[in-house]
Amino acid sequence: MAKNQQDGTVLDRLFAVIESKRSGDPEQSYTARLFSAGRGKICSKLGEEAMETAVAALDETPDHVVGESADLLYHLLVLWAEAGVAPEQVWKELARREGVSGIKEKVSRET
Repeated sequence: MAKNQQDGTVLDRLFAVIESKRSGDPEQSYTARLFSAGRGKICSKLGEEAMETAVAALDETPDHVVGESADLLYHLLVLWAEAGVAPEQVWKELARREGVSGIKEKVSRET
């Protein structure tokens, strides 16, 4: 597998495409349609895709989980774009948490 398919750069490229569709024609672009429908619709689609991913993980093949996961990540990136969050901000936060116990990290957010 090529390096760009193993790391987050594919998500960075997808985010750039999503951003480029923000002012596109909703009749021609699903991404533009999501933006025109607003944050509530984007959040609804994200929740739907999260549920579909979870259900696939319980009842379906790994290939089905892969497909649903790709849908989930796409909709998450659309939400990031709508909310003004750049992928680099998320990568930085993940790097900050790297090597920190999940329990300890969660407690640090609660205080």
